[in-house]
Amino acid sequence: MTRFTRRGFLSATTVALGALAGCVGGGSESAGTETPTPAPGQPLSTPVAGDPEADVTVAVYEDYACPHCATYSESVFPEVQDDYLADGTIRYEFHDFPIPVDEEVSWQAASAARAVQDTVGDDAFFTYSKRLFANQTQLGPDTYADLTEGLDVDGEAIRAAATGELYRPTVSGDREAGIDRGVQGTPAVFVNGEQVEWSEIAYEPVRAAIEAARSDE
Repeated sequence: MTRFTRRGFLSATTVALGALAGCVGGGSESAGTETPTPAPGQPLSTPVAGDPEADVTVAVYEDYACPHCATYSESVFPEVQDDYLADGTIRYEFHDFPIPVDEEVSWQAASAARAVQDTVGDDAFFTYSKRLFANQTQLGPDTYADLTEGLDVDGEAIRAAATGELYRPTVSGDREAGIDRGVQGTPAVFVNGEQVEWSEIAYEPVRAAIEAARSDE
């Protein structure tokens, strides 16, 4: 079961920063427990869906323990997928941004997903990422292993990567790059470098930003 700390609970409440909504974070990275030697070959590349060479790039920053990111994953991403990814209209990037909403889950789930990416590629990463959000309230070592079903990857290896945070260098680097970009919370969506502003997590602001970017090309 997920163990949400009081800090995590407060971070996960709905907030507004100007016209932004989501889980708030973006300060200095909290010190984690000592972890085993990181997996080699890091940092990993950014997970990409759609057409890598598309003129419009949608970059999304998420925390697997953020309930607003789960809302985005379940209600917004499927619309983006149907309208713009199926035909390769956009380049879609996933970026890790552990606030962390939960000191363990935010980092461990990200390492699990990156282990899937490292082992079997970006397509499997997006499938597994979606499963993490769909099972957000049950995230933990057993769940990280169980969610690999059908992905041609060793569930026990993914469990170990998660609990050992073996991909923390990649995840932490993504987080720091997000802070440099001005990310203050999750989910944060950028279309061709411009952040989407919204007062609630919804598809329409993302769709409008994509269409505006397409018309500028």
